Amino acid sequence: MSTPSPANTAATATSAAAETVKPSNFLRQIIEHDLEKGTYATRRWAGTPGDAAHHAQGEPDPAKIRTRFPPEPNGYLHVGHAKSICINFGLARDYGGVCHLRFDDTNPEKEDTEYVNSIIDAVKWLGFDWTQIGQAPGSAAPYQASDYFDFMYRAAEYLIEAGHAYVDEQTAEQMRVNRGDFSKPGVDSPFRSRTPAENLRIFREMRDGKHEDGSMVLRAKIDMASPNINMRDPAIYRIRRATHHNTGDTWCIYPMYTYAHPIEDALEQITHSLCTLEFEDQRPFYDWLLERLTEGGLLASPPPRQYEFARLNLTYVITSKRKLAQLVYDHKVNGWDDPRMPTIVGLRRRGYTPAAIQTFAERIGVTKSDSWIDYSTLEGCLREDLELKAHRGMAVLNPVKLVLTNWDDVMGAGHLEPCSLPALPHQNHEATQGVAEGVEIPVRHFTIGKEVWIEREDFEEVPPKGYKRLFPGNKVRLKGGYVIECTGCTKDADGNITEVLATVVPDTKSGTPGADSVKVKAAITWVGVADGVNAEVRMYDRLFLDAHPDAGGKDFIESLNPNSLKVVTAIVEPSLANAKPDDKFQFERHGYFVADRIDHKAEKPVFNLAVGLKDSWGK
Repeated sequence: MSTPSPANTAATATSAAAETVKPSNFLRQIIEHDLEKGTYATRRWAGTPGDAAHHAQGEPDPAKIRTRFPPEPNGYLHVGHAKSICINFGLARDYGGVCHLRFDDTNPEKEDTEYVNSIIDAVKWLGFDWTQIGQAPGSAAPYQASDYFDFMYRAAEYLIEAGHAYVDEQTAEQMRVNRGDFSKPGVDSPFRSRTPAENLRIFREMRDGKHEDGSMVLRAKIDMASPNINMRDPAIYRIRRATHHNTGDTWCIYPMYTYAHPIEDALEQITHSLCTLEFEDQRPFYDWLLERLTEGGLLASPPPRQYEFARLNLTYVITSKRKLAQLVYDHKVNGWDDPRMPTIVGLRRRGYTPAAIQTFAERIGVTKSDSWIDYSTLEGCLREDLELKAHRGMAVLNPVKLVLTNWDDVMGAGHLEPCSLPALPHQNHEATQGVAEGVEIPVRHFTIGKEVWIEREDFEEVPPKGYKRLFPGNKVRLKGGYVIECTGCTKDADGNITEVLATVVPDTKSGTPGADSVKVKAAITWVGVADGVNAEVRMYDRLFLDAHPDAGGKDFIESLNPNSLKVVTAIVEPSLANAKPDDKFQFERHGYFVADRIDHKAEKPVFNLAVGLKDSWGK
């Protein structure tokens, strides 16, 4: 898949949007309404994030809108994040804007540069770039919330001086009890009436490390009787002696996420702050904080607006970072990139493509109400993408040897007959119809000899009703090769079939005159013994047997599918020996496979099942 260019000019993005009409949704309607009204037309952009004075020195913002994707670098991204990436970057692309990649790294104890690097890689792999308009693609570094710690501290001091924040020395339990609940208003803290000067002095002592972790917090002073519990004087700073992966030991106090997030958006001149529905109750605080800092002249106007959409709920999948980490650390899977995992690195290793994931994100749409998406929808998007891209190849996953007993007499002892088939059958079809003139059609080459491998299921000594493949007296075609007639089989002492026996019908080679003179009802796949290549094939299935493995407090571990991975030694046609890591193929009859991007080597091929040819789950 070609990687989409970033929105380097508003005209380019607008043109691209015009070429492909996207289905409307409530977020597109909001953006189009704001563009029509000129809601953000007066914004200025100084080239980098900053406060009101910084942006006042800039030019009118060349980006019509600004969105952001702000993951916390405390784990690997999953398919739910992929939806958010596609929404935020896609909307910015379609409306002549820019999407920022920003790390919400305000929790030093859980964050790590490993996760930072994995997130950068995931966003790039999905085909997006956070480059500013006018910059070269790939030239911009992601933003980091920790780069704004100085401003966040300055904003906290302003809130204290303006009477909008105070230092609270209650214990965590006392604050929890005094906060009240949905039926009972909260109770004012005994420290709520401190003077701004006293609060400022103690807050600076917190910054200077003069108080113990957890001994006090800075709280916004809003309304302890608010029906929205999030507005009952939420904590905005806490003491936490921990080394930060970016700022080191500079700080021993850190902002809370709900405080930091709207400030980050405002400093970056975000117009539409898009998040999932669980943050809807936080929106009043988001707006309250930005109003206070805007009226104080610290942040530019107009401030960003937050809009919420439904998160991705996918059947047979869990998206809790904590639970995904449990699968990894309890060795239920083989790491974050295990192809059974819903992480982006797992999907990539499974054989998913950026195009398939982008199609999936568009197909499921954007709504305000939660709903469940069936996993087969995601699989269908991958099939659609690979159908016209994946080279074909024959592979025998459960091999038994087929011996053509008259081969030496008909073809000559030891003779190997060259055969070929198109690697992309649709191109071959288009060429024969005169549609694809001048297109070079890739071809696979292999040989047939006296012995070939076939699937064990393609022979039945006593065939069931309707069976059309090999049984004594029946003829089938070896795909791309000859018509053969089955004569029987040989068995070992235990009665297990060791070889299938057949005779080759002369002058029936595919693609030669007279090839169709003998009519058959079935063609089977095969691989020649002479040039077949042994390969490890990992047959992956869904990780969970339950469509909702962690719903209703269930133990999701109990829903693990014991057959989610089966490893077989297969024999593949010689064209597959040239596969490079991450190359995708259709193993005819079996499904779409990918050469494992970690373990696959020329001397030891390893292929992963990406998706079957059709949805057969539960059937």
